[in-house]
Amino acid sequence: MPAAAGAALAVVGGAVFWSPGSAGAAPTERQVRAGFTAVAVGDIAEQCTADDSSCEHPKTAAQVEKINPSFVMTMGDNQYDDARLQDFEDYYDTTWGAFKDKTRPVPGNHETYDPEGPLAGYKAYFGDIAYPDGKSYYSYDQDNWHFVALDSNSFDDSAQIDWLKADLAANTKKCVAAYWHHPLYSSGEHGNDPVGRPVWKILDEAGAELVLNGHDHHYERFAPQDADGNADPDGMVEILAGTGGANPYKIEEVQPNSEKQLTGTFGVVKLNFADAGFSWELIGSDGQAADTSPSYDCR
Repeated sequence: MPAAAGAALAVVGGAVFWSPGSAGAAPTERQVRAGFTAVAVGDIAEQCTADDSSCEHPKTAAQVEKINPSFVMTMGDNQYDDARLQDFEDYYDTTWGAFKDKTRPVPGNHETYDPEGPLAGYKAYFGDIAYPDGKSYYSYDQDNWHFVALDSNSFDDSAQIDWLKADLAANTKKCVAAYWHHPLYSSGEHGNDPVGRPVWKILDEAGAELVLNGHDHHYERFAPQDADGNADPDGMVEILAGTGGANPYKIEEVQPNSEKQLTGTFGVVKLNFADAGFSWELIGSDGQAADTSPSYDCR
């Protein structure tokens, strides 16, 4: 799954450029020309505004504006603490709301705490963007990629699992990425959350490449692995990015196959997607790359 040694894909102005390095065949002309950039992050809007210099979600939103991605994936806990509609309007909307029309969100556990009912404020704020088919999970395509947005609050719902299997069976795109809130693997304070293991297995068996999560308030990337935590060059890559603005968590126990962990760094993941591969950078709130990934090929 990792790209050939010395090879690299870079996205400049929305186009993908290939640097062959010392090994690896050059991609086709279509692979060179095709490409797009997306942003992903979770755990975003604390109840603060830009008037407070310690408020981080205005700073991470500023990086999204600079990147100007094709779309934005939010991996839950979009608004703290109880994700009420009024809080979305008072805080999230003042910063990340600038990208609402091209945001593809999923809910986190904080969205379930709304006194008006689980996901009430989340649904009221995002509307059909978050519920395009009347459900809190959905999928969409961009170029040669299929994206699956899942609600990990209800992974025990057989309807969502059945929908996921049918969605993947109907997919015609070469590359697949999925995202939800609770990570199967994490070195942070919440640790590993087994709620995602059945979903991980379904995605892995379908040949998916990439999983994106939040929940723990740090950044982490993992080498390809299977649902049982075994290193597997043909497995899936996980990115954990709970770095959108919420109070940072500690790194507690570094997990097998974890290649990088950062805490206390706020920022967004800038994902570079090509027809047959992907790579990414963690762009800190200071605009600098805090981490750069290897390049990976789609399976």
